[in-house]
Amino acid sequence: MDFTGKVALITGGGNGIGRAAAAGFAKRGAKVVVVDRDGAAAEATAGIIRQNGGEALAVTADVTRSDDVKAYVKAAIDKYRRIDCFFNNAGIEGVVTPTAEYDEAVFDAVIGVNLKGVFLGLRHVLPEMIRQGSGAVVNTASVAGLVATPGMPAYVASKHAVIGLTKTAAGEVARQGIRVNAVCPGPVDTRMIHALEEQLAPGNAGAVSERYQAAQPTGRYTTAEEIANMVLFLCSDLAANTTGGQFVVDGGRTATGGAVTNVVKARS
Repeated sequence: MDFTGKVALITGGGNGIGRAAAAGFAKRGAKVVVVDRDGAAAEATAGIIRQNGGEALAVTADVTRSDDVKAYVKAAIDKYRRIDCFFNNAGIEGVVTPTAEYDEAVFDAVIGVNLKGVFLGLRHVLPEMIRQGSGAVVNTASVAGLVATPGMPAYVASKHAVIGLTKTAAGEVARQGIRVNAVCPGPVDTRMIHALEEQLAPGNAGAVSERYQAAQPTGRYTTAEEIANMVLFLCSDLAANTTGGQFVVDGGRTATGGAVTNVVKARS
């Protein structure tokens, strides 16, 4: 997977899966544009890349704002003249609460980042890829886009919708040399899963972690680097005729039905 001479644009690149993907692209020769609403985190990721001999640009942006999305696309084009790989990754988890009690403002915030943010990324990056006649996009969905997670209505709805957007866009741009796929992580050892653990058992998140990891067929959470490796593959020439798909990286959880976990009940 050689990305020498290519440009990779990553949202949510300030930490977790986004940072792992940024490092992976840079290690394989890509110039990387790191986007995050936390500008310091974006710059930290870019700094790591530069310290290891790579080239990176950090951009502060709120993916829910069209003007910010236009700005990060413009920054990438102004600096590097093209976007070869787009990891449309920014996302938030919201809260763990039954649908009948879910706060409307939190619902709107989750849909705003996880769904509208992905749409706006596609809306403003795809025209650049169409112009250049090539490109690969990977949207971050989730196993929650394939099965239900009770207590997370906004997150589940947003990730189901991301898969729908992925399939729609893939069919629209395939003849223009552009591929669009989705990666569907299971629980990943990042801030998000640990924040959910703390919501489920305040002060005793470790017990939730042990229980969740024991329920995985592999006996552990997936690492951010393992998700990044799938993203890199989907953006590479090795996946040259792969588009419109959803690719699960979850240690076998959905294969065994383990993704259908009543987290509301687990919290009580």
